[in-house]
Amino acid sequence: MSGLRILITNFSLETRSGAELFVCDIARGLLELGHRPVIYSPRLGKLAAEIRKETVPVVDDLDKLSAPPDIIHGQHANETLTALLSFPDAPALFFCHDWYFKDDSPPRFPRLLRYVAVDDQCYDKLVCECGVSEERASVVRQFVDLERFRPRQTPLPPRPRRAAVLCNHTKENEYLRAAREACKRAGVALDVYGIGVGRPCARPEETLRDYDVVFAKGRAALEALAVGASVVVYWWRRLGPMVRADDLADLRANGFGVRSMGPQLTPDEFGREIERAITCYDADDAARVSRLVRESAGQGAAVGELVRLYEEVIAEHAAAPPSDRALEARAVAAHLREMSLSFGRQREAIYGSTPFRLTERLLRTPVIGRLSRAFARGLAGRRAG
Repeated sequence: MSGLRILITNFSLETRSGAELFVCDIARGLLELGHRPVIYSPRLGKLAAEIRKETVPVVDDLDKLSAPPDIIHGQHANETLTALLSFPDAPALFFCHDWYFKDDSPPRFPRLLRYVAVDDQCYDKLVCECGVSEERASVVRQFVDLERFRPRQTPLPPRPRRAAVLCNHTKENEYLRAAREACKRAGVALDVYGIGVGRPCARPEETLRDYDVVFAKGRAALEALAVGASVVVYWWRRLGPMVRADDLADLRANGFGVRSMGPQLTPDEFGREIERAITCYDADDAARVSRLVRESAGQGAAVGELVRLYEEVIAEHAAAPPSDRALEARAVAAHLREMSLSFGRQREAIYGSTPFRLTERLLRTPVIGRLSRAFARGLAGRRAG
């Protein structure tokens, strides 16, 4: 068989987060080029079943993978380290997707030879916080499957009529109510998609074609632009600008993320900013933005860049002396120490929280504590039976 065998790791493959969808798209692109991607995640769900139907192997236990990979494309620290320890002769690169998520900080390990960021802020995280040298760091920006996300069939109307929010963090609260009221005042109907409102968007390539304005960030924003919507950078309680052609390069460099947004707003401020953003709607400029995205953000170029990096890593590893197992063991020990400290901080935060203290106080009261323990014993008995 020809092509590289590439093991891709990820924290989960359950929902439709940006990193999870990125994994699936990369696997599809590699398969089309004749390579052999395999995805590992200890948490599998519907998305894992979907990509497996496309003949991409998916495992939740690396003992099921008997053929060693040529390279590990690591995403998320613990899963990357699991793969490195399972395949002691495979080199790796690490891909960082998120500024905030702790697991998007790479483990320090001798066989991790390249570090890739999805945008400029993640690049700064790698180089300025995680100790990665600039010689080993690069950026491969978000991309769009242009065959899947085809342009809308009709041009945008002169005035927007329909808008959509695409965000898994959005919930039914005062911010969403303010957004709905602002859209209503602007004469725009608003629909909301995301896990937080119980309405995940399973087929965004079809859904996005129905909307004139889309509020989204990151990958979802880029896909909406490729389809032809006018996009406002949005995340939960924060807003950025309406994406204009003159600002596209800078916004894409920032991944349509936090650096593209203003500060967290109050609900009233949020509603006013939503209404202001809608007044910036320009159908002609949105069409120009869409053309630029389709010219510059296709999947093929990004997958090709990753394959070039894979080949660099494999060649460097092949030319290097045999791996120093003692050095690798010390790297694992350092990672475990950091995990222990992190778990300790999490426990302290839980034990110090108001809900935990109130629960403990209630359980110590004679009546409520006795009833709670009896209920717990009965529930455990039913489960055991």
